[in-house]
Amino acid sequence: MQTQHTGILHLIPVGLSEAPIDAWLPSHAQTQAATLTHYIAENAKTARAFLKLLALERPIQEIDIQTLSAKTDSQTIRSWLAPLQNNQSIGLVSEAGCPAVADPGARVVALAHELGASVKPWTGPSSIMLGLMASGLDGQRFAFHGYAPVKPDERSRQLKQWEQLSARLSQTQILIETPYRNAAMFDSLLQTLNPKTRLCVASDLTGSHEWIRTMTVNEWKKSSKPELTGKPTLFLFQA
Repeated sequence: MQTQHTGILHLIPVGLSEAPIDAWLPSHAQTQAATLTHYIAENAKTARAFLKLLALERPIQEIDIQTLSAKTDSQTIRSWLAPLQNNQSIGLVSEAGCPAVADPGARVVALAHELGASVKPWTGPSSIMLGLMASGLDGQRFAFHGYAPVKPDERSRQLKQWEQLSARLSQTQILIETPYRNAAMFDSLLQTLNPKTRLCVASDLTGSHEWIRTMTVNEWKKSSKPELTGKPTLFLFQA
């Protein structure tokens, strides 16, 4: 279909850690991000922190940043995308990692397509992809579930269901947890999953304390517990 608008929605990844920007965002993406005057962000504060890492073409105070949430209505998002109709480009950033992946930014991308705008994804860090790459688990069949239930009994039932799905489909299961609940999630995984199920813990990806380890649940039970509290962590397992 022919593009109706010449502005471009740029999907720009944001860092997962305090690592230098050159370690996770290609120079071409940095250059493009530095030229944009309009941004849609999951978190305005972290968006400004990201912009301060760039060689901006104008003062950061002159950059328009709109804050997106799961509750933002479509009419509001369409108004934010209006510059695309005037040959102006817009940047979309997540709070961390790739926008529109496990992120409310997917709605922005969908509406940009409805408007006939061009969408440009840029290469950058994704905790889901980095964790999967480093896990040694199946990288062809996988599912990302986001967060498991908070209540212990509900969480255990859900983990068991995902494990059964993994066994049936030979599929890697991927989930995250709020950093302060990482220890509880790790304990639930060990208590719920089959001893032979392989479990990967990927913590502080791209950071100075990055730590990735894959073992069977039985092997994890015989090892000392990793220190995960307060650290962004991804859990992956395959039955």
